[in-house]
Amino acid sequence: MPSWHEIVLSTLKKSDVRLVPYVPDRVFTPLIEALHDDNFFTTFPCTREEEAIGIVTGAWMGGMRAAVLMQTSGFGTIPNALASLAVPCQIPALIFVSERGTLGEFNLGQALVCRTMRPVLDSLAVEHHTITDVNTLAFIVDRAIKQAVAIQQPVTFILSPLLTGGKVFEA
Repeated sequence: MPSWHEIVLSTLKKSDVRLVPYVPDRVFTPLIEALHDDNFFTTFPCTREEEAIGIVTGAWMGGMRAAVLMQTSGFGTIPNALASLAVPCQIPALIFVSERGTLGEFNLGQALVCRTMRPVLDSLAVEHHTITDVNTLAFIVDRAIKQAVAIQQPVTFILSPLLTGGKVFEA
């Protein structure tokens, strides 16, 4: 069975998602390294998550599919970019969030954003999927990308620590 990051990479490629800006994150490290190693993708770090949303928006307007990678606390910076740009302009921004703030989290900032992320997405009518199982990962990502492109709306994939193993904490 391929790993979660191999499945995400493969599904992005099959969906012709070529641009992947990201804010560096330890959980996403194996995916980020694989993206950099594959000449199909253009990928680079951003300084802020809303910057990555702007890049994904510009890519779509230029005819390219794009996804962004961020961790939970970084999601806290993008509601305005979603509400004022991606949602009203009908941009199928593909947002991957490595879920922190749960299952042993020590960082209060991560925990607070984790508790508010889904309600914020619901209030903006942004479809979101929490993925916990490698067996359903490819199906969910593939179908949700197809839907996002068809209806021209953003989608968020929340990758649970149950899927990724999360960040390892000292006890």
